[in-house]
Amino acid sequence: MIAGHTAGDAFADPTSASRFADADRSLGVPRHVACVMDGNGRWAAQRSLPRTSGHRAAETTVIDVIEAARAAGVEWLSLYAFSTENWSRPSAEVDYLMRLVRTVVRKHAPLLHARGIRCRFLGVSDPRIPRELARDVADLMTLTGDNRGMTLTVAFDHGGRRDIVAAARSLIRAGVAAEAVDERSFAAHLPFPDTPDVDLVIRTSGEQRISNFMLWQVAYAEWVFPTVLWPDFRAPHFLECLHTYRQRDRRFGGVLPERNGDSRS
Repeated sequence: MIAGHTAGDAFADPTSASRFADADRSLGVPRHVACVMDGNGRWAAQRSLPRTSGHRAAETTVIDVIEAARAAGVEWLSLYAFSTENWSRPSAEVDYLMRLVRTVVRKHAPLLHARGIRCRFLGVSDPRIPRELARDVADLMTLTGDNRGMTLTVAFDHGGRRDIVAAARSLIRAGVAAEAVDERSFAAHLPFPDTPDVDLVIRTSGEQRISNFMLWQVAYAEWVFPTVLWPDFRAPHFLECLHTYRQRDRRFGGVLPERNGDSRS
């Protein structure tokens, strides 16, 4: 998932993102952007490198995207780092990812906190997660919990279906009558219920799948599928995705107003 910047330059201010925020905030910056970070393995294979090299090379992208999103005025950024299905990967790769994520958390925690970013981890419930990593994750969430800048959610050991099942179980345990359950009350039992719906999902590498990612929250999201692999994805690519989002007409099942006498379906 992450490697490339030193602690000193990790959050260098991207001028293009700042200009984007200044010039286009009124045009509709998505409040919540989510990224499916896809293509690390293919990036490594194209270079005849082990898959782990792709995960390590992706650190630069993660840092660029975090800073570009923050500078552009995005309030919530969610990154899909490890799914419940990823446990089926070779044990050596999984072990490497656990060590890498711990290294990344410890390396970047001070700067994330200094930037005022609130960090959350969605998932992290499987007993196979090393205790040291779980402790570092908890420490980072505690350290940044009172920050009021952008909220960064890392979906790690995450599955959208599992979250929905857990919410249903929570409602049952709470003794909520079936007639009292609506979308609002159901959402209140999801993890981090204050998380707003996702406005834009970016999935790199050209693949066009949901992959069990934040299923409830992405119900009405716009999707963009850049073909660039995640380790090559940079702030300009991210800003181009924001530009694409602004060209979309979000209808939420309705009909847009007529323009020049023409109805719009």
